[in-house]
Amino acid sequence: MDEIAFMHALGSINPKPCAFGKVILSRHCACSKVIKLYAAEREMVACSVETEREQCGELLDLLRQNSAFALKLTHVTPPLPHGPEMRVQCGGLQGLQLEVDGSEEVVDVSALVAKARIKFGSLDELPYSKIVQSVVACEVRKKRPLAE
Repeated sequence: MDEIAFMHALGSINPKPCAFGKVILSRHCACSKVIKLYAAEREMVACSVETEREQCGELLDLLRQNSAFALKLTHVTPPLPHGPEMRVQCGGLQGLQLEVDGSEEVVDVSALVAKARIKFGSLDELPYSKIVQSVVACEVRKKRPLAE
């Protein structure tokens, strides 16, 4: 099976993918609304609540737009390359968690988005200048020391 046909098949298996699936699958954070799916030895995550999936998608789009300059991206057309996308998702959620309650560990993405909406009124009103600092500082993989 060619890659295009395979990706189409995955899309039919997971029609409601989680916006923050990359960082959830890499275990940088978790979400109470996630459903795990498996196909051809691939693990995927889907969202069980459509309205929350849309809110997370909106948040991710806003994080990408507000982080573009800091990540030295000239244009933001999803999907971003893997590294910048991981930094936007992981750093963005950690930065948002810091602004909501002062901790860095994101235990539940769904609950975090709900708390952020309550605290700031809407996703458009989030303090993106502070959140983007976490995106820039985010190192998804720790750099290995140089061999001596």
